[in-house]
Amino acid sequence: MNAEIIAVGSELLLGQITNTNARFLSGQLALIGINVYYHTVVGDNATRFKHALEIAESRSDFIIITGGLGPTKDDLTKETVASHLGLPLESDENAMEQIELFFKRTKREMTENNRKQALILQGAQVLPNNHGMAPGMVVTKEDKLYMLLPGPPSELEPMFLTYGTAALVGRLSSQEQIVSRVLRFFGIGEALLENEIEDLIDNQSNPTIAPLAAEGEVTLRLTAKHSVISSAIELIDEMEEKILSRVGQYFYGYDEISLMDELAKLLKENKLTISCAESLTGGMFQEQFTSIPGAGGSLKGGVICYTNEVKANVLHVRKETIEHDGVVSRKCAAELAENVASLMNADIGISFTGVAGPDELEGKPVGTVYIGISVNGKPAAVEKLNLGGTRAANRIRTVKYGCYFLLKKLKEIQEA
Repeated sequence: MNAEIIAVGSELLLGQITNTNARFLSGQLALIGINVYYHTVVGDNATRFKHALEIAESRSDFIIITGGLGPTKDDLTKETVASHLGLPLESDENAMEQIELFFKRTKREMTENNRKQALILQGAQVLPNNHGMAPGMVVTKEDKLYMLLPGPPSELEPMFLTYGTAALVGRLSSQEQIVSRVLRFFGIGEALLENEIEDLIDNQSNPTIAPLAAEGEVTLRLTAKHSVISSAIELIDEMEEKILSRVGQYFYGYDEISLMDELAKLLKENKLTISCAESLTGGMFQEQFTSIPGAGGSLKGGVICYTNEVKANVLHVRKETIEHDGVVSRKCAAELAENVASLMNADIGISFTGVAGPDELEGKPVGTVYIGISVNGKPAAVEKLNLGGTRAANRIRTVKYGCYFLLKKLKEIQEA
């Protein structure tokens, strides 16, 4: 069964809200072996919506329509689908009773147009709405399957999980399982990564390989399909092994895990503490670190040392270093990392100093960054970056590189 998702709502086209429903539904459909080949968004216009339906019917077996089930005049999904399929609308007694109870319970007046929300296509299987008023529905016409779902994610998601999935599984001729796994890489560009595994991408069939780049990171989504889920996992395992044999040195984790997640996990496992001296990152490293549940036990504290005065008076960077080498330098980064670890009695000190932008500093171009890492009181190792992006991007990537370099350092110590 090949599916298409049509999201109805002018607010989506205007960028007022994000179409998270399509992402959710695609992920859920993959779990039960339904391919989603198209996402369509159409405004609150019956003519254009009908045209979108005609296109979807020409290329898809199963059409999911989200949104436009409400009580107002611009909620035209049911009326348009009914007209298009030649099916009358009728009121569902259970849905109408639930709507009336809602208004009675909330002591609000129910206007006549709210009765519209109880309308369903004749012969449709009703999907109850336990978190709102308008029910969803599933209907078959000729060789096509249609599912109508409400727009609000708070209604759509529980409705689909509770009733929609079961309605679909019973209609599937086979139940192929689709399994996906995301491999996460850092320190290698998308083009280079793709070049290293180009033959695997060119010859892909099952599993498939989909690269994606974002803020200095690259991910590969491996997706396999099989009637037996363990066999699909085995196919992914085999492909992962081939990929990591070529670019494994850049691999750091799976699925939704981040570099910061991995770092927090490693520090906790090894009972290590960390302290931070942040100049251009302005506390971003600590903010992201402390957002991870349980990570706070590893963080001793940190200093946002934006000014030279704080670098010198609080973190004791030597006057000679500031005057002769500058604050955007290897020496400054090293002293910041070593001194913040010592001051806070932490196992690890990490520092960030550099030029985020938009202007040069000390004659150094935008994107010049130094990251210092001192472990167990030893002299700091310093990494230099030449990023050269926007101010926001430079700060984000600096924090990620800090995690990446520290992860590498700690793993080297473990393996020594």
